[in-house]
Amino acid sequence: MSTTEYDNTTIILSNPPTKEVDFDYESKTSTFKVSKSKFSTANLKPTDIAIKTLYLSNDPTQRGWIQKNQNPATSYVKPVLENDPVSSLGLAEIIAVGSEITNYKVGDVINGFLSWTQYGIINEKQIFNKIDLSKKLPLYYYLTVFGMTSLTAWSGLTQVGQIKKGDVVIVSAASGATGSVVVQLAKKVYGASKVIGISSSLEKIKFVESLGADVCLNYKDSDFFEKLQKEVGSDGVSLYWDNVGGEILDHVLNVMATKGRIVACGAISGYNDGSKFAVKHWPVIITRRLRVEGFIVGDFSAKFGEAIETLAGALTSGKLKFQEGETCTIEDCTGDKFEKVPKVWGKLFSADKPNGKLVSLVSEYKA
Repeated sequence: MSTTEYDNTTIILSNPPTKEVDFDYESKTSTFKVSKSKFSTANLKPTDIAIKTLYLSNDPTQRGWIQKNQNPATSYVKPVLENDPVSSLGLAEIIAVGSEITNYKVGDVINGFLSWTQYGIINEKQIFNKIDLSKKLPLYYYLTVFGMTSLTAWSGLTQVGQIKKGDVVIVSAASGATGSVVVQLAKKVYGASKVIGISSSLEKIKFVESLGADVCLNYKDSDFFEKLQKEVGSDGVSLYWDNVGGEILDHVLNVMATKGRIVACGAISGYNDGSKFAVKHWPVIITRRLRVEGFIVGDFSAKFGEAIETLAGALTSGKLKFQEGETCTIEDCTGDKFEKVPKVWGKLFSADKPNGKLVSLVSEYKA
């Protein structure tokens, strides 16, 4: 096997945060630091796979992975420790393989559990699947319309929420990567009678309504709860998709129908401040006999084929809207711009958060 050496940049977790993330590399309390090194394909272990990162997924759940002093027993992934590369989902090209690797070869493009690095070493357990390049689809599709956020939307609606035709559905963080797909599937594929989105600005409200939501409400409005009650009406909400937790979950609990279902997908309201996870109206779950169920998308990996078939059909028929710049944003983090990776991810927690899915381009794939 020939050996090649590359200039490599890796983003390391420098100061695991407890509250707000510090993106200033020059600060003593910076959450991240930049590591420059040479990456070589020499001396690969027999089970090693050397990769060049192509795209990185930006996901709110990564905030939990880097939290300081977390209990590994309560996490579904291995926590990122101080001085570790930051973990991420992503797409990569295989540039070398160890002697015992038979399922993958140089040139394959894989979808897997990677890290914030331009080049790296992974093992087969970190690979979710090999991309079928013969389909000639843009690679970023496999992190967006056919990626984990869309698979999460499908799995949560069908397997957890057990959505039915005629359901009244509320979706919080409805303009986000997962919420925007939930809105479309619920209304256009599974026949919800009404879909109510919750978001945070006039621009985002218009975006969610353009996807098919009957109405989208701004949770920052002083009369948000009154508007929510009016839109729900007397029958209540049969299915609530919760991406936010905390105060918004509290509000929605009070408009749930008896025996309603709550899909607990995320709790972004408290990722930087655990006190905001608090829920005051828990007794409503008892009195209205609600079913609240959390899930991780990997729970339903055996059904991903069915999910992708549904998503592909919805995309082809026009029931699922997908357009770069509208439902997907790709940030250029190639070459020297790789150091932008943390700040790009940080947009998920800011007023600059784009609609839909946010993806970082690390390296162009050249077939």
